[in-house]
Amino acid sequence: MSTPTIRTTVVGSYPVPDWLAALPSQQSLIDATRVVFKTQEMAGIDVVADGELYRFDVNHPDTNGMIEYFIRPMTNIRSAVTRADIEEFSKLEGMGFRSEPAGVVEGPIEEGTLNLPRDYRRARALTNHPMKFTLTGPHMLCKTLMDHHYKDRAELALALGKALAKQVADLNPQVLQIDEANIPGHPDEGPWAAEAINLILDAVATKIGSGAMSSPIEKAVHLCFGNYGGQSIQKGEWRKLIDFMNRLHCDHVVLEFAFRGYAELVHFKELKPEIAIGLGVIDVKVNTVETPDLVARRIAEATKILGPDRIKWVHPDCGFWMNKRSIADRKMEALVKGRDLFLGSR
Repeated sequence: MSTPTIRTTVVGSYPVPDWLAALPSQQSLIDATRVVFKTQEMAGIDVVADGELYRFDVNHPDTNGMIEYFIRPMTNIRSAVTRADIEEFSKLEGMGFRSEPAGVVEGPIEEGTLNLPRDYRRARALTNHPMKFTLTGPHMLCKTLMDHHYKDRAELALALGKALAKQVADLNPQVLQIDEANIPGHPDEGPWAAEAINLILDAVATKIGSGAMSSPIEKAVHLCFGNYGGQSIQKGEWRKLIDFMNRLHCDHVVLEFAFRGYAELVHFKELKPEIAIGLGVIDVKVNTVETPDLVARRIAEATKILGPDRIKWVHPDCGFWMNKRSIADRKMEALVKGRDLFLGSR
C-alpha cells in the first residue's frame, strides 16, 4: 500500500482512560497503551502515538508529565522546592504559566535515571503500526527551572539538550517529535533555543532497519501557543518564528492553526522548502467535532496559499489530553476522512 501524499498523525497525548487513573499499575498502563494505539489504528491514523502514556503519573494528571517526567530523574536538579525558591521563581519574566519551579538546578545536569529507550521499547512492542514518539524540548524545560548553577538560560538549555540527545540516540520510531510550547511566545529566544533543540535532532538515528527494508526517521518539532483548559496561555505571531524554524535541523514542523485560523500561513512561504509543514486542522480547544468536509476545506485553503506540495502532514493543533475520549476519537475519525476527501478531490 502506497504512502499518501499527505499523512495523518496525532500530536501525541490522548485522554487518560478513567480505569487507568482509578487502578494504576504496570499492567493497566500496558493495557491502556494498547487501547490508545488500537483506537488510532481503527480511525485510520497513518502514524500513531502511545498517547504519551509512557510518562503517566497518577499524581500529576494536570501536567501530563510534560515537565516533571523529564526533570525529576535528572542529576543535580532538586525537585523539592522551598518557599524561597518559589518566591525567587515568581520574579522571573515569562513564568506566568507556572506558580512554582519544577526544580532547582544545583550542579551540572546529567541524564540521571531518565530512561526514554526503556519506555519507548515498551510502547513499540504494543503496535506494528508506524509510530511517533514525543519528548519535551530543552527550551520549554529550561523555562520551568530555577537555575543556581549555569546562571544563563542558553547554557541551561544546552545542558538539557545534551542530556536528552543521549537518550534519543537509542530510539528508532518512524517519527521523533520534540515539543516546544513556550518558544512561540518568546521568538527573541529563538537562536539559542534552536541550538539546544538541534543537539537532540542531530542525535536521532538516520534510518530504521537495514538494506532494502530501511526507512528514514522523520524528525519533527511541534510548536503551539499553549493549551490548558481550552485556552491559549501565551500570545505571539507565527511570522516572528520563521527565522527560528529555519534554524531547525528537522524534517517537518507540527503547527497549531485550526484554533488561530489560516491567514498567518502566508508567512510560511519563507520557510525553507526542505522543512515540510504539518498543518493543524482539528481544534482541540473546543468539543465541537469537525466534519470531514470542514477538514478538507482547511487543507484546501492552506494548499491554495502555499502550493500543492508544502503540506505533508495533517493533525490536531495540539494533544488531546484535556478532551473527553469520545470527543478525541470522533475528531480523529474526522481528520482521516477529511484528508481522504481532500486527496480524492484533487
